[in-house]
Amino acid sequence: MKKTIILFSLLVLGVVAFAQQLPHYSQYLLNLYSLNPAVSGTEGHFDAKSNNRYQWVGITDAPRTYLFSLQGPLKNGKMGVGGLVYTDIAGAFRRTGINFSYAYHVQLTSSLKLSVGVCAGIQQHALDYSKSVFDQNGDPAVDNNIASVLLPDLGAGIYLFSDKLFVSISSPQVYPFKIQYFEDYVSTQSKLANHIYLAGGYKIPLGESFAIQPAAMFKYVSPTPLQVEGTLRAIYRDQVWLGGSYRTDFIYGSDAIALMAGYTFQDNLTLGYSYDLITSGLKNYSTGTHELMIGIRFQNRLAKAASQASIE
Repeated sequence: MKKTIILFSLLVLGVVAFAQQLPHYSQYLLNLYSLNPAVSGTEGHFDAKSNNRYQWVGITDAPRTYLFSLQGPLKNGKMGVGGLVYTDIAGAFRRTGINFSYAYHVQLTSSLKLSVGVCAGIQQHALDYSKSVFDQNGDPAVDNNIASVLLPDLGAGIYLFSDKLFVSISSPQVYPFKIQYFEDYVSTQSKLANHIYLAGGYKIPLGESFAIQPAAMFKYVSPTPLQVEGTLRAIYRDQVWLGGSYRTDFIYGSDAIALMAGYTFQDNLTLGYSYDLITSGLKNYSTGTHELMIGIRFQNRLAKAASQASIE
């Protein structure tokens, strides 16, 4: 029984670690920092954001993801720092972690900047046997209920940006650290999977009050197919927006259509919501995916420093 449990756990772990990507966010445009450490401090102010995603509603033990991030510039504006904590739950599996980031910004032209960032942290991968059903009780292999392992986590990214344009290239989980739940069993198949994210967008003004922002995201992690997502937002006075996106890959085809809306109150509090309409085979089992983003923007640190310098 013990060997059966161990082999089954490692089999499932291998599928999760190799085939399943890191959590997806339909509202990636509202928190690019969650994907790329180079975004740290590029907006001139500190902000805190909470992303909450409830995936595949209606399916038992479907994935749920909770993330909180805080990032902003240092006083001279040439560097940024930040950090995030997250929990990703899928049935009996749970991934929890914390990351800290540092970024350095370079002025390329009068309007274009380049930021290079790195992040480091730690992850805990846990398997909760109390959420599993076995044909026998009292086995010593599951007496502790939870098996877990701690792993280092490293990532890096590059971010090219201006007031209208952004191009983001990042790679979380750069090094494939092995995931080993049991000391007497080592599987070369169970390890962190390196991801590659490429995203870009451009804000097009339509008069004084309106703008549209087309954007695209490309995600790849071996051995899954390349995933592509196209997004379009209509924005009014940088305060209210409506949008949608279409997500697909080059093997399995259409995955989901996301509808989104958001509002920023007095440049300080931002609320964003998206709903994913599933277009894959899962649509027969789930009513969709809900995602809520809450953001708080603190005082513009760079503007405050410039104002103080002019007074002096």
